[in-house]
Amino acid sequence: MSQKQLTTVNPLTEEVLATYAYMSDDEAAAVVKASHEAHLQWRLRSLDERAQVIGAIAKTLAERKEEFAQLMTREVGKLIADSRSEVDLCVGICEYTASQGPKVLADEEREVEGATGIVTHSAIGVVYGIQPWNFPAYQAIRYSIASLMAGNGVLLKHAESCTGSGLLLRDIYESAGLPKGLFGVLLISHEQSNAIVENDLVRAVTLTGSEAAGRTVAAKAGEALKKTVLELGSNDAYVVLDDADLDLAVETCVKGRLFNNGQTCVNDKRFVVTTKNYDAFVSAYAKKFEAIRMGDPNDADTQLGPMVSKAQRDKLHEQVTKSVQQGARLLVGGEIPDRTGWFYPATVLADVAPGQVAYEDELFGPAAAIIRAKDDEDAMRIANDSRYGLGGGIFSRDVKRARELATQYFDTGMVGINSFGVASPTLPFGGVKASGYGREHGPEGLKEFVNVKSIKIPKAS
Repeated sequence: MSQKQLTTVNPLTEEVLATYAYMSDDEAAAVVKASHEAHLQWRLRSLDERAQVIGAIAKTLAERKEEFAQLMTREVGKLIADSRSEVDLCVGICEYTASQGPKVLADEEREVEGATGIVTHSAIGVVYGIQPWNFPAYQAIRYSIASLMAGNGVLLKHAESCTGSGLLLRDIYESAGLPKGLFGVLLISHEQSNAIVENDLVRAVTLTGSEAAGRTVAAKAGEALKKTVLELGSNDAYVVLDDADLDLAVETCVKGRLFNNGQTCVNDKRFVVTTKNYDAFVSAYAKKFEAIRMGDPNDADTQLGPMVSKAQRDKLHEQVTKSVQQGARLLVGGEIPDRTGWFYPATVLADVAPGQVAYEDELFGPAAAIIRAKDDEDAMRIANDSRYGLGGGIFSRDVKRARELATQYFDTGMVGINSFGVASPTLPFGGVKASGYGREHGPEGLKEFVNVKSIKIPKAS
């Protein structure tokens, strides 16, 4: 048994919650082998049988919602209402997969000359997921439920901050009837993770995390010729056009920036506002941010909880400080409060411009970057002026035109029109450029980790 330990810490109190021993290399390899062996039997179950187990997982999640929500809030500082809604989303993903999975993954027959063609969606084997801390339940469920529906085995290396959530999810899966060992949780280091990627029993790798982590994992998996799905960082732009409903835009952009304490890949982060609306938007936005109540995430009236760790908080503060030094105008926040807990206030930066940290890089926390655009055309140009391309949004009273801009011009994987949303079980989730590749959710996500196999049967002469 390894003597190293993983530690979870409450971001509100800065007190240690639990410690867990790292697995030895042999122990980790045994988890991989157990998942593979369980998969060999699981893949033989019919789609309907797998769907029944996933439906049971949905029910078990719903029954243990409060337990899971409380644990997430303790481990990562999420507002308790956000933790509860996260479990609700996970239940929805399981329900969607149970109802639609058998249809999406069913065999298809196609006519070919002189034969009948059959396309099947077979399991590929063990899928290894490396997941972050910001959505302890959702991040793990998002890829694992689709992979399990396809007949695969699944491994999870969760972030250290939410180790307990990963273990609780395994217990929920197994108590709902998932074969023991099919979903394996790995308590391992980054160095040990490389060996998991290289393990011959692992057939695919998915990661949600930083751009740097994505490049490293993709390179390692590429050496082994293993498929990857990557959901990486982003700097989502929400564009406020000349004809936008300004009140709606301000209200939605405030909520979208602070959701999950501002620590979400698809938070709206850059606000690109045309000159016509710029001053009014900046004034109204700053006023709302100034009134945000920061405090205990368990209190119903708290609007902003602590960040997940001191390191994350300090990194954000450094980015804000440097942006101001580079010419951004600080309107609200920007100072670390003198209190217990890893808090950072709701912060507004205006006059953000190219070359500033807030323009070029992702601010992963409750700090907003507001950018002036000359007109609608310039706003769309600025929105796409990023190495990232996960999500984004458009505010306009002309929904038909906004849809056209979203379809033809927005260089991202997802676009919201006059709205902000995190994810839907029915719609594909993912990005382009440095935000990664591949899709989760919807029929597209269900087919990411399958062997699309062709079978041809000659017709009788």
